[in-house]
Amino acid sequence: MRIDESDGVSASRKHLVFAYYVTGHGFGHATRVVEVVRNLILAGHDVHVVTGAPDFVFTSEIQSPRLFIRKVLLDCGAVQADALTVDRLASLEKYSETAVKPRESILATEIEWLNSIKADLVVSDVVPVACRAAADAGIRSVCVTNFSWDFIYAEYVMAAGNHHRSIVWQIAEDYSHCEFLIRLPGYCPMPAFRDVIDVPLVVRRLHKTRKEARKELGISNDVKLVILNFGGQPSGWKLKEEYLPSGWLCLVCGASDSQELPPNFIKLAKDAYTPDLIAASDCMLGKIGYGTVSEALAFKLPFVFVRRDYFNEEPFLRNMLEYYQCGVEMIRRDLLTGHWKPYLERAISLKPCYEGGINGGEVAAHILQETAIGKNYASDKFSGARRLRDAIVLGYQLQRVPGRDISIPEWYSSAENELNKSTGSPTTQIIENGSLTSICTDDFEILHGDLQGLPDTKSFLKSLAELDTVYDSEKNSEKRQMREHKAAAGLFNWEEDIYVARAPGRLDVMGGIADYSGSLVLQMPIKEACHVAVQRNHASKHRLWKHAQARQNAKGQGPTPVLQIVSYGSELSNRGPTFDMDLSDFMDGEMPISYDKAKTYFAQDPSQKWAAYVAGTILVDDRIRCTL
Repeated sequence: MRIDESDGVSASRKHLVFAYYVTGHGFGHATRVVEVVRNLILAGHDVHVVTGAPDFVFTSEIQSPRLFIRKVLLDCGAVQADALTVDRLASLEKYSETAVKPRESILATEIEWLNSIKADLVVSDVVPVACRAAADAGIRSVCVTNFSWDFIYAEYVMAAGNHHRSIVWQIAEDYSHCEFLIRLPGYCPMPAFRDVIDVPLVVRRLHKTRKEARKELGISNDVKLVILNFGGQPSGWKLKEEYLPSGWLCLVCGASDSQELPPNFIKLAKDAYTPDLIAASDCMLGKIGYGTVSEALAFKLPFVFVRRDYFNEEPFLRNMLEYYQCGVEMIRRDLLTGHWKPYLERAISLKPCYEGGINGGEVAAHILQETAIGKNYASDKFSGARRLRDAIVLGYQLQRVPGRDISIPEWYSSAENELNKSTGSPTTQIIENGSLTSICTDDFEILHGDLQGLPDTKSFLKSLAELDTVYDSEKNSEKRQMREHKAAAGLFNWEEDIYVARAPGRLDVMGGIADYSGSLVLQMPIKEACHVAVQRNHASKHRLWKHAQARQNAKGQGPTPVLQIVSYGSELSNRGPTFDMDLSDFMDGEMPISYDKAKTYFAQDPSQKWAAYVAGTILVDDRIRCTL
């Protein structure tokens, strides 16, 4: 079911009491809850918010005697090992300690409390046990979210051990007691919910214009301004003046009181109202989450983002962000070493094009009010098909072996969303005129070797030929392309030789030797193979990506050998699509580094760890040559 933007909340003749449970993970859930709660209170209702977030998140926006805050934490979300990585085992263990072991006492306490406040409706974003407590208290419940914890924890279970699987089943069972889900854009599969109502983006309103916000900060309108929205900054990370392009300023959210900043970085107060500051900026730098993505889209602000590890909601939000031409991915190494300039300059050249609704808070509040009064929202006639789609994706997530593909199927991305538009990656073009064996290879002169009549090799060569077209068209076209194709388009010098190899299986290199995974290769049909295209160029003729060029310029050494790799199908396993490194990183004086040091090098960023299988072949070759 989809609710129109015009269905806003209006004053009710009946005074209602809402109990609104907020998950303990980050501020993003609390800030979007604020917007829904604000509209409920404007309609004359009492709202009891159950949260672990600081009071100011709610009271700075809502000053009303109808707002009640109860400081209780009934889940824990994801436990972070650092600013960019989730500790999956610790997340499951903490959830068990927080919500599983004391479950009986939690249910008894919440049932008693819900009855004591005479709640008309329980709302959850998206605390599982709240739904069960409501059911046991005889009160209807509704969830408001873009993801649920059973989906998020699914991968954690596979990594941490099946003995934690009961946590996922319990969470799903809790959600099943919810009457329906108010689903926000950028959603994940959520089959536990019986029915779904889609609403527009829930975004906090602006209090000031861009001009007013900048005037208050003492920043003129012609100054380029980036806002660093990066909660939980890496330990020991120190911002430096040279991180920004000349003349730029940076607003820093969440900086500690003791953190010293360079003169071109401005520390914001902890209770600063970030929507006004985001809208006053030229771009944002941070981590993907519902709050950052929704506000970037709503205010048409380019967003430079860094991937987080094991945040399963991220691919769905990232797809939406990039579909509306609002996102630029920065690799973790460049974030931490301060090579920001090429990304910021790319960001301000974007033209974000989101035109969807941004009044989801008002719409959601209307639905909650009508439900509390007693309205029975009709079951969506497509609910069965929707739950089946969601269950297939969630089931695959639960069963997959770590390291294998976790695609967001195109049929899922395009099946339904708030605007009847696909927010996923563009569908791969299907060749309609005949079979793959009829693809011509006139674009290449084959100097050595033979196609052996293999259709996948012909298809791969065809895709290489099309990269040249992509490279030329990118300069003058806004046509959306898959990111790995964009990156690959700039790699090759088409006047020079390109080496193409086809091999079944995979190449394991970090075990100490470049060797096929023998038994896997013997079992795999020869028609299933991996293709690699390689070109070796002199450093002076390299076509470097802008961030690689910027890193090289910063060293002031002139052209040096660089390895650039593009991985097709990167979204299938939520890995970074590109990798680049200076080949000198493989050297320790006159000798190649050890395999242990190489493993440490590639493990720095899990989203790029896959590159060890490719770049490692060069290290192996260097080490072999040094022993001859």
